[in-house]
Amino acid sequence: MYWSKFFIPTLKEDPIGTEAVSHRLLLRAGLVHMLTSGVYSYLPLGLKVLRRIERIIREEMEAVGARELFLPCLHPLELWKKTGRDQVLADVMIKFQDGRGRSMCLGPTHEEVITDLVKDFVKSYRQLPVVLYQIQTKFRDELRTRFGIVRACEFIMKDAYSFDRDKEGLKKNYQLMFEAYKKIFARCGLDTLILEADSGAMGGDVSHEFMVPASIGEDHVLLCPSCGFHSGLHGPKEEDGLCPQCRKATLTKQVAIELGHIFQLGTKYSLAQEAYFLDEDGQKKPMIMGCYGIGVSRVIAAIIEKSHDEKGIIWPRQVTPFDIEILPLHASGQDEEIVTLASRYHDELTQAGFDVLVDDREDTPGRKFNDADLIGIPLRVIIGRKNLVNGKVEIKNRQTQEVILVDKHEVIKTLSSFL
Repeated sequence: MYWSKFFIPTLKEDPIGTEAVSHRLLLRAGLVHMLTSGVYSYLPLGLKVLRRIERIIREEMEAVGARELFLPCLHPLELWKKTGRDQVLADVMIKFQDGRGRSMCLGPTHEEVITDLVKDFVKSYRQLPVVLYQIQTKFRDELRTRFGIVRACEFIMKDAYSFDRDKEGLKKNYQLMFEAYKKIFARCGLDTLILEADSGAMGGDVSHEFMVPASIGEDHVLLCPSCGFHSGLHGPKEEDGLCPQCRKATLTKQVAIELGHIFQLGTKYSLAQEAYFLDEDGQKKPMIMGCYGIGVSRVIAAIIEKSHDEKGIIWPRQVTPFDIEILPLHASGQDEEIVTLASRYHDELTQAGFDVLVDDREDTPGRKFNDADLIGIPLRVIIGRKNLVNGKVEIKNRQTQEVILVDKHEVIKTLSSFL
């Protein structure tokens, strides 16, 4: 892909009113654009990152037997009244009447909708378990949007739901999701803390949160610098206390971003919505449910918060929008050898299965270097006249800042070994 054809509107200056590093860099690097407070467009570069994260999620969900579907955003409010959550979530639900006078809402989550769907098709214990997931937009009327896409009115979530005949089946699916979540976040380059949590408005009696300590966030965790013990912050008395595990160090409070939350829901929704099945004896019983959420758009912000420097983003390999960026250093496009070499590298690397971006703009080397640092592609090939006279080009590692000179005929081989 060529920069001039891709639409990457980078900004030289920091946007006004951006308190979080991730928010600032998302806007400056041309990944997202703010339409209004809490509402963002994903531009081509940001969408590529989003799709790579979604691919990781899909691979791990399919590996534990979950099947993807796509549920509607428009929900009849009467469905929510069955569980009473039209009142519990009244402050954030976006409600309206449609042209036919029906009371509707934009889905803030999908427990009611998925339960309504499954109960129409699953009637027997022989059809259980069922595990379904989607990657879908959610809508919440957040009065206090914060940190860009971390707390927004419209955001992207992966939500999965399990339906079992008994608690043992639920525990099995819950553990599968627990392990899948650890793999997902690790593949995204994130070290998460896993905490037992309050189920809150979701219901159920067992839940876990997946947190990433960062400089921003709306949650706090307690960490032991000696043994690594961690827990949620449940009250002010716990702050600055002695670690209960090693008894050697004082716990410290750390801000964190919640990326995932999983719940053993039990029968809260199946009883309220009459989602029953018949067991071996023909007895009618409620399905036992679990639900499992990941804030997909939040993952992007968390990656940037944990992986950046003063110049811009440093993408981990598995989520980077492009694997390699090629910088032909020519101001007017008249250096035919440089242009030809850049085009050749692009074609050969693309053919080898790599995602490649060529900065073909007729711009200064300084602008190209600054933008390359800003958008944070892991590997960079720099083709300049100074080195080319000796038959060499530069390869730069964005993370380590290491630069090596290689023969112009060995570039493809060298990059392939790196990747």
